[in-house]
Amino acid sequence: MHEKPGSTPTGDCVVLRWSGDARCVAFARLELRKVLADWGLSELEDSAVLIVSELVSNAGLHARVTPEQVVETRYLRSAGGLRIEVRDGSSERPRPRAVDPEASDGRGLLLVEALADAWGVAERAGPGKVVWAELALPVGPLGEGGCS
Repeated sequence: MHEKPGSTPTGDCVVLRWSGDARCVAFARLELRKVLADWGLSELEDSAVLIVSELVSNAGLHARVTPEQVVETRYLRSAGGLRIEVRDGSSERPRPRAVDPEASDGRGLLLVEALADAWGVAERAGPGKVVWAELALPVGPLGEGGCS
């Protein structure tokens, strides 16, 4: 399943490694919830958990996952919010696609696109890619750091 010893918390970054087992998606969500609570970012939880579910699911379905080439999640805190990265061993870049309304799958990246403030795909050192999504903290109402 997931490798807890592979977790690397460094204050503003938590790195976890996962096998291709479908149950790892639930564990990735659970770990993200813990991280968000620790960082005081629980207000991002609903969107962040859906995003990590989709990205880890896609990596498990489409990437080469071996004992040497696992799926890796990185949760990075910034002053403005959160960045979620999912790294895998496949160089195939995901793309949102038109979905048949009757289809039961194929909407994951459309969901990520709708929920994230920004998302994309980047190359990484070694084989594979990084799919990332960023969520910004909401701006407070006027008089609380908002525009006046």
